[in-house]
Amino acid sequence: MQGTILIADAIATNRIALKVKLCAAFYQVVQAVDMEEALATARENPPDLVICALTLPGGGAADLCEALKASADTAQLPVLAIGNGDQTTGRLAALEAGASDVLLRPLDTTLLLGRARSLIRARNAAGEWEMRDDTTRALGLAEPSTEFTAQSHCVLIHSDSATSVNWAKQLRPLLRAGLTLANPEEAIRSASKNGPPDAYVLVLSEIPNTANAALRLISVLRANAQTRHAGLLVVQLTPDAAQAATALDLGADDLMTDGFNTAEMVLRLHAILRRKRKTDQLRNTVRTGLKAAVFDPLTGLHNRRYALPHLDQIAEHALETARPFAVMVADLDHFKGINDRYGHAAGDSVLVQTAERLRNNLRGMDLVARIGGEEFLIVMPGTNLSNAESTAADICSDIGNRGFVVPGTPAPVHVTISIGLSIGPMVQDGSPLSAEALMAQADRALYSAKSHGRNQVNLSRPAA
Repeated sequence: MQGTILIADAIATNRIALKVKLCAAFYQVVQAVDMEEALATARENPPDLVICALTLPGGGAADLCEALKASADTAQLPVLAIGNGDQTTGRLAALEAGASDVLLRPLDTTLLLGRARSLIRARNAAGEWEMRDDTTRALGLAEPSTEFTAQSHCVLIHSDSATSVNWAKQLRPLLRAGLTLANPEEAIRSASKNGPPDAYVLVLSEIPNTANAALRLISVLRANAQTRHAGLLVVQLTPDAAQAATALDLGADDLMTDGFNTAEMVLRLHAILRRKRKTDQLRNTVRTGLKAAVFDPLTGLHNRRYALPHLDQIAEHALETARPFAVMVADLDHFKGINDRYGHAAGDSVLVQTAERLRNNLRGMDLVARIGGEEFLIVMPGTNLSNAESTAADICSDIGNRGFVVPGTPAPVHVTISIGLSIGPMVQDGSPLSAEALMAQADRALYSAKSHGRNQVNLSRPAA
């Protein structure tokens, strides 16, 4: 499943129509008919996304947003409101209350699914940083937050300079941030020269070729080390659902489909800047708090001190959400022989290259840590058995099929790796196994892989 979406709407036909669209895209759907039921459902088992009507019995989308923010468990849930064209006031109120977007009927399926993918992806990314921050605090390494926050800076990218100037005149009195103007060709050069902004507003031209060039700029901004964390609001001058979905899939954080509206743009930019400040703070806390204490100095991977509390966090989250996760313990085969034959410098080089290959076969959200001399722990949240086995097989192939170039050796050194795998949450004797027990299961599976010839993946199969 792609994720769980809560639909809140008093009208049954609306709920059914939405459910059909979402289930066809492999989302799990739960439903509520009024404000009270929506809140109870979200608090009992928080979904990945809430889609609600602008008006509900007992409240509306704005009220639901405010109520969700009042609880720590639901405060970060993205809310997508659905309304009619005549509900302009309610639309702005929902955005002001924290709704991520308001789509108007009749709904375009392409845009709806693009929005859902974008919001859930952003929520998962934020959740990963929050989980890492929780781990940092559990280790006692978090630093107190600073009271001072520098003024944010936004860049408006538009191919029409006269329109840019006009928009800027209307935005600057209301925007709690600096605002500069740039054409698409200047955007990257400006970031290199003046430093990256906190957010971009990228306007898509009504001319197809110019609009496509602007869409390509999204990929460039996301790939650039300086600008990849900047917020990105895309503005369409002419509604185009396929184009909008493409912009979201390429990495836009937010979208305006009906051209320029001062109040709406200010609301959306303020929301983007708030999210960016929070993410930046989490990222900086993790980086500064952990770098010296919980990274292996040789490979640059996390060490055991970080990995075990983080595994606990992932296991707890998996129990709450009923989502699987994979735990692997990997060990280089006959590694002592490399040190004995070629020297410890060669062994260190193999470890450094092994770490790089492990990272290259894993996702950004996955954890890989060096927990012993030549032993590694891999944790993959939100991963089922099939995907975990495929990844483990890729790792074995990447390590075993390519030699390691090390100093002082005339030919590449060939090394293999054995992997023990377990999948959580796992229940034994009616109780869920702890993270430590799952790691022990993976360790026993590794021992079995070693006993059966090495250079292979072995799955833990606990007794019933």
